[in-house]
Amino acid sequence: MAEIEDRWLSVGDICTYLGVSNDTVYRWIEKQDMPAHRVGRLWKFKKDEIDEWVKAGGASDKPDTEQ
Repeated sequence: MAEIEDRWLSVGDICTYLGVSNDTVYRWIEKQDMPAHRVGRLWKFKKDEIDEWVKAGGASDKPDTEQ
């Protein structure tokens, strides 16, 4: 059962978990260094890495100063 809890999550899973849209997740990956791993064409996530990133302020609104 522990291996199910530690499984790789999809973009859809992370959207549901965080309560945000797909667009938000893709923007965070690109602009705010959201911890994501490419598996072929797909992005995959580890829940514990996402939790740490959120706790560290990774999901906070930052002004877009980079183009």
